[in-house]
Amino acid sequence: MSEPDSDTELRALLGMRGPGGWFFLTGLVMIITLHMIPTFGIVPAEQAGTAFAAMLGAGAIVLLVAGDPLPWPATVTVLLAGLTAVVLTSLNSYEGAVREPWAAFAFSFVLAVLPLRSRIGAAWAGAAAVAVALAAADIALDVDFGSLFVPIVALATLAGASVCALILRPTQRSLRLLHEDAAMRAAAEATMAAEHSERIRQLARLDRVARPMLERIARGADLSAAEREKCRLLEAELRDSLRAPQLVTDRLNSAARGARSRGAEVLLLDDGGFAEVPGAVRDLVVQFAIRALDAADGGAVTVRVLPAGRRNIATVLVSGTDGDRRTDIGRSGEVSVFE
Repeated sequence: MSEPDSDTELRALLGMRGPGGWFFLTGLVMIITLHMIPTFGIVPAEQAGTAFAAMLGAGAIVLLVAGDPLPWPATVTVLLAGLTAVVLTSLNSYEGAVREPWAAFAFSFVLAVLPLRSRIGAAWAGAAAVAVALAAADIALDVDFGSLFVPIVALATLAGASVCALILRPTQRSLRLLHEDAAMRAAAEATMAAEHSERIRQLARLDRVARPMLERIARGADLSAAEREKCRLLEAELRDSLRAPQLVTDRLNSAARGARSRGAEVLLLDDGGFAEVPGAVRDLVVQFAIRALDAADGGAVTVRVLPAGRRNIATVLVSGTDGDRRTDIGRSGEVSVFE
């Protein structure tokens, strides 16, 4: 399975991505062109043209297709295109035909890129296929097996690229480990920063809403009935912020406070379902909760954000003297009301 592009793959380490990649591709195209031009004087123009186009396509695929290692469909396409080019320029059966190894030499440079795309085995398999194809052509044309020396000479390029890839592989592995470690550290630091920021925010809010009453209680002052009621509502509001931190907002806090002051029992619960839904769905849940709380003159109102993975994201249950009404909000924002 190929992995997404990363800064630790060989293609990136050797400057074969971005502007450097286009420069590398230009050089490969020039090499292929210089090796394939002589074939136009050896085989029919349509064969030479097809072989030239196939070789250029193989060169473009081996350099431009993303992923490390090179995806198998792209690898197989490169091998088939290069092998086709070699065969087209080797099967010359007309009188006076001259056997030349130019396509095999051009294909050797394309094969040399495969080890740099983490496909060493495929590259050597392609070289073996070229040797078999040339041997078969020699048999078909009833000529000596001199063509077998062609892949042997061309293998020098492939061997050099393979050795380079093997030497760089430990370095690549070390860089990948360092990259993963840096990513984990960055994620941990971001989490700690977010937790610290949330802790500061909660402490500031607690200081703002609870500090005056706590100082009054600490001084031993007698609390009036209104102040005791304020303490009850404040305690319930602080409990909401612990039970449903992703659900409560200033507007919902105000609505819950009003409902409780009118004698309604309010329960807010957050089981984590907001983590996988868009912000618009969260806002919709809050709006339905506020409507239910504003309309409550007694009874009970329960707003629950369901666990992640459920079909519904939240439920708003209103219980009163006239019966119960449940509102379900789906993950895509659909609303169902049951009475």
